[in-house]
Amino acid sequence: MPFGVRRGHNHPGMGVNIAGINNNRENRRIERSTKLAKFRYNAAIENIKYEDDRGLDKSLIMRLSDCSFIKQAKNILITGLTGTGKSYIASAIGYQACYNGYKVAYFNAQKLFAKLKNAKADGTYYTLISKITKQDLLIIDDFGLHVLDDADRLALLEIMEDRYGIKSTIVSSQLPVKVWFDIIGESTIADAILDRLVNGSFRIEIKSKKSLRE
Repeated sequence: MPFGVRRGHNHPGMGVNIAGINNNRENRRIERSTKLAKFRYNAAIENIKYEDDRGLDKSLIMRLSDCSFIKQAKNILITGLTGTGKSYIASAIGYQACYNGYKVAYFNAQKLFAKLKNAKADGTYYTLISKITKQDLLIIDDFGLHVLDDADRLALLEIMEDRYGIKSTIVSSQLPVKVWFDIIGESTIADAILDRLVNGSFRIEIKSKKSLRE
């Protein structure tokens, strides 16, 4: 027993030290989680801009920031013109999920489909699909910049099917949800994907036509 510390009594500095240790561990956990997520932006909910012309529902975004949508396995669909902050909002919600202890993965849509094709070629496809499926929150950014081919749509169907009702997905796109059917192509598969992705989802529609990059 250390000298000067009697059994059954806490040293005056012990509470502070333990709190400091716990804070350090939590900070390392968050840092590790956000690094693994590979976000596009270092984003924060409190830095989202709510100018009138953006048409954002602040109360909805604040509700989503508590990450209860992940417990409910609900999806979020974010649409708006290029440069209006879709990726930032998606990343900000993703950061909140990391802070709350959830596993998150961020992908640019085109890079995700390319990665899946490469995985098919080198025999690691199902390992990658399994990894994606296990994420509590999957973020697919910039969806719809190109029409999906057979490999893309089948991979997306597999991902959505494995995650449906179990995990949450955020999809951001320059295109309104009503045209996603044509982007996916092949009506039967498009119906199946959108049924799992859209039904019961939360919608964030950015109405501004002004780019935040200007």
